[in-house]
Amino acid sequence: MAPENTLAAARKAMEVGADLWETDVVVTSDGEPILLHDDSLVRTTNVKDRFPDRDPWHFTTFTLGEIRSLDAGSWFAETDPFGRIAARVVTDEDLLAYRNEKIPTLSEALCFTQEASFYVNLELKRLPPPMENFPMVERVLAVIDDAGIDYERVIISSFNHEWLREVRARNPSLAIQALAGYSETDSLDWETLEFETYNVLNTLIDEKQVRALTERGISINLFTVNEEDEMLRFTEAGAAGLITDFPQRATKNSKNRDTPLFLTKNRKTGE
Repeated sequence: MAPENTLAAARKAMEVGADLWETDVVVTSDGEPILLHDDSLVRTTNVKDRFPDRDPWHFTTFTLGEIRSLDAGSWFAETDPFGRIAARVVTDEDLLAYRNEKIPTLSEALCFTQEASFYVNLELKRLPPPMENFPMVERVLAVIDDAGIDYERVIISSFNHEWLREVRARNPSLAIQALAGYSETDSLDWETLEFETYNVLNTLIDEKQVRALTERGISINLFTVNEEDEMLRFTEAGAAGLITDFPQRATKNSKNRDTPLFLTKNRKTGE
């Protein structure tokens, strides 16, 4: 219902009843953490129009100032990635507001979360060249401290489990969640479990495994669960949470629960 990884999406997540929002954190060429999913800026901005000679338009080759000059909202109105515009679920007023939406800085995202009394899951993404050796955890933790957000409002997740170990060592007050299932064809090894919470690709785990892991004291969140029947199946199996593009479907089935269960993922895929 809104362009991914924007404050507009976070506000919409709150509006439809999500318990928290999940977003992707990367860094610009000048070391500023921002919200973005893809390595390239092409899919979700007008970067090809603004900077036609910068192919392949990787975020690591753009400064924060250049990235802030991009329109990160109009693509949503033009492509209607989930068919919500055609279904008349997204209002004309919202579509107008989405045009010229900016890619947020991590600082802006944290300030919004704190001011809105919301919660956020920050997925730390891999960094392509030339930023692959950037001290990601150190910089993100510094921004969290500078923003003054309550630690309990922040979750750090990543497929890079070494980063999670670093977060745990540097600031044990922050919750961490290990992502599992980067490849849809990889099998998962549940024998040796280092972390208390795993966010797992839903096609690589079934209800029996969710129950067994929950009984061992491991919290399992599933991504990306969009169909109501799957939401119910995994919830009944004991899943701690669901990452979904459609929190409004999840909240419809969780009104009688006493604890938060669902979080929104405001993009199309769950890598």
